[in-house]
Amino acid sequence: MPVVAALAVAVLFTGGCSSAHGTSLSGDPSESATGVSESPSPSPTPSLTPPYPTGASGCHDNKGWTAEESTDWVGLVVDTPKENYGEDELRVVSLPGYNGPLCRKITVQVEFWKLVYGVANGTDGERLSNGMPPAYYFDIRRGKRVELHTDAGVERTIALPTSLYATDRSPCVGALISITVGKPLTSKELPEEVEVGGEKDLWGRATVDFRSQRVADYELSEPSAPQVCSPDGKPTADPADVPIPGSQPTDLYPTDLYPTPDYSLDIDDVFRSPTP
Repeated sequence: MPVVAALAVAVLFTGGCSSAHGTSLSGDPSESATGVSESPSPSPTPSLTPPYPTGASGCHDNKGWTAEESTDWVGLVVDTPKENYGEDELRVVSLPGYNGPLCRKITVQVEFWKLVYGVANGTDGERLSNGMPPAYYFDIRRGKRVELHTDAGVERTIALPTSLYATDRSPCVGALISITVGKPLTSKELPEEVEVGGEKDLWGRATVDFRSQRVADYELSEPSAPQVCSPDGKPTADPADVPIPGSQPTDLYPTDLYPTPDYSLDIDDVFRSPTP
């Protein structure tokens, strides 16, 4: 997280010793008493304004905030596990001036969702063997919900559900965290699709499209091997025996030439002297 720092500039002033009325200590008129121009004072360095400065009450006034402003603020103060560099917890950060604290607490829902993936009915072996990814479906169910009333006055942590984030969980199971302002998410606000192996953000998190503007942040933990899952979300094979559909071969250039040529060329023909 960026830290707001004040930049102080110290200016040294130097001066000579002289007696009153512009005379030197010897009684002679000072040669430097006239025609001396002072150097211009340095311009004051502008101070950095914190994003959420606190007033005299020690808090940032959020009275009259719109839903969008509240959602933006919640996305700023809540760090997901990957934003915490892989820690097994979700954290509400507290950095005075950077995120408040606010004068009025905001209600936040932290919800953990269990996703069960399976290969859609009608998918045959040819679809997997030709390198194309199969069509997946997923079932989403709420696993745990924590309601917070926070102003970022103190730091808080929320542990991940142990069973949902177990290292030996089924290769067909994924997990999704949603951080929402206000009430818990309804079924109509949940994503209709959760892509496997899609685009990633700066933190390596997959993109998920919620049907709600109240979601301040989220994080998806993808299933490890959905390609081995049956339509009912049960593994049918060892993931090590079934490569990820669409994955590239390990040996890209089997001829030891780069790039792999699509025609042959005899180098002696190029440099051979012409026959007289």
